[in-house]
Amino acid sequence: MSFFAVGVAMAQIVVGPLSDGIGRKRLLLAGLSVSIVGALGCVFSTHYETFMAFRLVQALGCGSLVLGQALVQDLYSGTQRNAMRILLTSASGLFISLSPLAGAFLQQAFGWKASFTVFVIIAAIVSLLSCVLLHDTPASRDRAPSMSSYRAMLRDTDYLAHSMLSSLAFACHFSFIVIAPLLLMGRLELTAYQFSLVFIGYGLAYIVGGMAATYLNSRVSPQAQIKAGLLLISTAGITLLIWEWVAGLSVLGVLLPMIVCTTGTTLVRPAATTQALARYPRQAGAAASLNTTLLFAGAGLTSSVVAGLESELPAGLGVLFVVASLCGGWLLACTKDDGMQRC
Repeated sequence: MSFFAVGVAMAQIVVGPLSDGIGRKRLLLAGLSVSIVGALGCVFSTHYETFMAFRLVQALGCGSLVLGQALVQDLYSGTQRNAMRILLTSASGLFISLSPLAGAFLQQAFGWKASFTVFVIIAAIVSLLSCVLLHDTPASRDRAPSMSSYRAMLRDTDYLAHSMLSSLAFACHFSFIVIAPLLLMGRLELTAYQFSLVFIGYGLAYIVGGMAATYLNSRVSPQAQIKAGLLLISTAGITLLIWEWVAGLSVLGVLLPMIVCTTGTTLVRPAATTQALARYPRQAGAAASLNTTLLFAGAGLTSSVVAGLESELPAGLGVLFVVASLCGGWLLACTKDDGMQRC
């Protein structure tokens, strides 16, 4: 998985600025085609080295999926952008939560190659729909795509603050995904089937969060949505700590705070991402790529630290939520509603 993640990160850093110069559609279709070739190569590989090589090819192709965020920036405006990102966040969170169950079912029923076969089918369907329904966005008049656009973004306090807000919120969700087997199967001794059922319940929290975010999207400002999300994340952390202290570790004592946290994550991420990408409307590809890279880098680092505190779980997770919300509040104080920098 780490090898795959590195490949995706490498690809998206290049794909983003490139799409600003030549348009999104052709790069998205090219990336999907490369990912299909990589997945098919994995299916027919007979040696480990060959399998890993095609796995890298698949990862490089998947790097083009970051263009989904750039396309939202290109095709929608105002609250529509945030509404679409709420949908993307809710769907991705739900799919991530359900993927362990789906993967286990496919492997048990059809063997390890089934996951790659399903990937090929889904990627082919997405490619077909993109060909038919997606109109290519106009290329930037500055047709010299360059990595130098990242330099300006890394110096932009407002862009970085909103990107890090999104990363902090995602880190809370991702850290739970990483340590969930340690807590639920290791400490509470749930079976694989019971673990999958708990994750289905957790995944449904993204639907609840999406509904709440959709309701607020047309009624309050993005900054207010972020504040509400951070408040929910901190509430989840405090609840997790108090519950363990009073009643000890239990499935309900973990799942209920995580549902609250997930609702907060669904409020913060879309609003923060929209605010960050709005800073660079003509470089949405590069802005989306850097934003996503910061998202996964922060989440990966944070989850590694939390997983290292195995003996202190779930208290360590609760502390993360509280610290993340406090850091998020400070980052939010570095911005204004109009996007001007304050610190």
